[in-house]
Amino acid sequence: MRRNNLSVVLRHVRDLGPRSRARIAAETGLNKATVSSLVAELVDRGLLREGSADATRALGRPGQLVELDGTGICGVGAEINVDYLAVAALDLGGEVVFEKRVPKDIAHLDPSTTLDRLAALVSEAVAAVESRNGQLAGVTLAVPGLVQANTGELKLAPNLGWGELSVAQEMRARLNDPTYPLHVDNEANLAALAAYAELRRTEQESPHDLVLLTGAVGVGGGVVTGGHLLRGGGGYSGEVGHMPIAPPGRTCGCGRTGCWETVVGLTALLHKATDSDDPVRDPSLDVEQRLAGITRRALAGDKRTLSALKDVGTWLGIGGAILVNILNPDVLVLGGYFAVLGPWLKEPLEQAIRDHVIAPDGGGCRVVRSELGFAAAVRGGAEISLDQVFVDPTRIGVAS
Repeated sequence: MRRNNLSVVLRHVRDLGPRSRARIAAETGLNKATVSSLVAELVDRGLLREGSADATRALGRPGQLVELDGTGICGVGAEINVDYLAVAALDLGGEVVFEKRVPKDIAHLDPSTTLDRLAALVSEAVAAVESRNGQLAGVTLAVPGLVQANTGELKLAPNLGWGELSVAQEMRARLNDPTYPLHVDNEANLAALAAYAELRRTEQESPHDLVLLTGAVGVGGGVVTGGHLLRGGGGYSGEVGHMPIAPPGRTCGCGRTGCWETVVGLTALLHKATDSDDPVRDPSLDVEQRLAGITRRALAGDKRTLSALKDVGTWLGIGGAILVNILNPDVLVLGGYFAVLGPWLKEPLEQAIRDHVIAPDGGGCRVVRSELGFAAAVRGGAEISLDQVFVDPTRIGVAS
């Protein structure tokens, strides 16, 4: 019971901002004495801190506000993608403690070498947390494929050419069987959680339902409904890049034809916009450098580039309209390369949604670009590691 009440108070302050003890009691239904005791414990654990006086109280002695602290508690997220590895550490308030992305042609590396290099990156992030005397809430790894999150088993990652690999077990061995929790999840799911957290922090009214579309070589989707990730019965939801809606043509990384990502993935855009020997096709270059080249051409009015962007944006809207018709989200968030090139993709996408969504005004769905770019999955991994602290604050020891 006490553990649950600690969670209630901590999440209440996170979601609604600094509060006096009396106000927390009134809003949560807990009695004042209980709230005072819970707040004292959360302060001792370094999760809340005393703030300023409550200026909203008109009569009597002003109450002391308490606010989220957690500067010493961090979560780490790490990502394997087709052309890069990345890692980030966030503290409980969402501030970045450490962040790094390394361009690598992962699709042409074997899993063992890739996991060795990812483990080295995770170790760097953990060392950065430890250097500030922080407590590590956990590490969550993002992989572009079908993942059983409860076991850490990767079933299939078609664009990597991986299958049937116990990523969690392999990484634990490389990290010397760490004491902190280590989880594995789909990268689009984690990016969706990061997008939801971003909107919760930056908008006055958080969206209830959200769909994130994230694009690189592959295309993934994540669905958040009522603040919770929608995983599906087997945990494999979000593989929207393999919706069979494209005309027959280029073979997808999964071995099929007609997958949505064959017309909206980064490879599709580069094939439309560039020649085979163009430097922006070089997977050893950082993906942001490659997209910067496309951006420069678009800004310069290059007709081939603009035509390719319009075509991709239209196909993005056609697939997006299917998702909006089925899920009716409040927000459709563009992540990954879709966010970077959003100024050119957004208009044809929104036009296609208006043309193909049956509900008036696109069902009220608005399209926004994530500001997180290619950092979304690692931020989401760090967020999900930290979320366990909000579920059970007793995971964090009392501050010395």
